[in-house]
Amino acid sequence: MMLTLVLGGARSGKSRYAQSLCGSSSHVIYIATAHAGAGADDHEMRERIARHRADRPAEWQTVEEPLDLSRAVREAPVEAALLIDCATLWISNLMWEFKEKPGAEQEKLILAEVDDLIDAVRRRAEKSIATGVAGEVVIVSNEVGGGLVPEHPVARTFRDLQGFANQRLAQAADTVIFIIAGLPLLLKPRGYRTDE
Repeated sequence: MMLTLVLGGARSGKSRYAQSLCGSSSHVIYIATAHAGAGADDHEMRERIARHRADRPAEWQTVEEPLDLSRAVREAPVEAALLIDCATLWISNLMWEFKEKPGAEQEKLILAEVDDLIDAVRRRAEKSIATGVAGEVVIVSNEVGGGLVPEHPVARTFRDLQGFANQRLAQAADTVIFIIAGLPLLLKPRGYRTDE
């Protein structure tokens, strides 16, 4: 499918590693799930966004899409490499978007969005194969389930949804890499089959 999932904890180096995967591409579209206009009072988030912008090449195109990642993937030119950073903030944004929905319905809606994203990446891969262009997609996501059980119910819901989303993305991905202390650990090499 030409999908690489890069997982890791906070400040593990996963974004830097994901960017290195796109370094040889002549056209890269960075799809940011953080919305630069939102959180005007959030100085720390503004600094994170600025740091991420400074860390990536100036010639990369940036698309801010906090909610509809499947649309962003569908609309991107197939010859461009796509770097989606990150699925974790996207899941958080979707939780906020569907905050009025009961728990089971919220989970169903969010996981349907994940499935739509996977479908959009799959269709993009089919189109890239048919036209003979690369069309690589790299998704960055946090692994949030390795710590303590969160005290707050919303935090537990988020942790669970992120885990379910990561499982679906990893199942669909050709390659899955886990970053620990800036070092890559290959979890799923290209060609590995999990359905056997």
